[in-house]
Amino acid sequence: MKHVEPAQAKALAAIVGEGSFEAAAAALSVTPSAVSQRIRSLEIAVGRPVITRTRPLRPTETGEAIVRFARQLELLSAELAAELDASGEGQRPRITIVVNGDSLHTWVLPALAPVAATLQVEVLREDQEYSLELLRSGAAAAAITSVAEPVQGCSSHSLGIMRYVPVCTREFHQAWFRGGATPEQLGEAPVIVFDRRDDLQDQYLRSRTRRALDPPRHYVPAAQEFAEAIRLGMGWGLVSELELGHEPAGRGFTALDPDGYVDVPLYWQQWRHGSAALAAVDDAVRRASALLRQPASGTR
Repeated sequence: MKHVEPAQAKALAAIVGEGSFEAAAAALSVTPSAVSQRIRSLEIAVGRPVITRTRPLRPTETGEAIVRFARQLELLSAELAAELDASGEGQRPRITIVVNGDSLHTWVLPALAPVAATLQVEVLREDQEYSLELLRSGAAAAAITSVAEPVQGCSSHSLGIMRYVPVCTREFHQAWFRGGATPEQLGEAPVIVFDRRDDLQDQYLRSRTRRALDPPRHYVPAAQEFAEAIRLGMGWGLVSELELGHEPAGRGFTALDPDGYVDVPLYWQQWRHGSAALAAVDDAVRRASALLRQPASGTR
């Protein structure tokens, strides 16, 4: 395999980020033919395709690795420029991370606040089960995910466990679960679901019965509004212990099932070849994860 030129990697990253050869050329201030030539040379160098010629354009597995390289090079270049700028007014390095909505709502933002003084932080909200797509494509440098197996070119570290418990209002409980959260009632009582990717409530339902339950559903795709929908009596739902605090009743909730819960393990995956900026974010997130329930196992 020949050497991958930074300009070639940058061209591929621009295509993936902008969505087309033409838009990438405009972003790079070159002609579309120059972008095409760089991609052809890149594919000759690596000996395989780096992008699918379909709509939308997507990097191949090889292309994903090269996009990550381009993003890492961009980050390192920004750090070097900031270090060499004697005035201290150079552009701060930008770090893009993926965080699930509940973590963002409860513990991640306080962790990022100290590093925001020296970095530009872009947070992409995505469910913990799907965040790796953004990491794999090179769109993000790190992600909080429920998947332990590291993406190629990345490391994986256990953060802890977010425990979710089923709650509702006292009035809703009296109306629907006066005799307890039986499978029959769970199959009929309205439930709040984050979005159509959210499987958390269904995990709890499966833990209660072997029968498939399909209660009426309200979709509320925002962490704060999700809890508010439950407070308004629209349905029951699973809320994290971190949000509930020590006195759920004080927040307008009552336990739907005092012994019921769903545990979601969280992992921090990031580029293996990082930078000082990424290391700072990594340290901040790991320190803050002490708020989570800690598993028996360690890192990987």
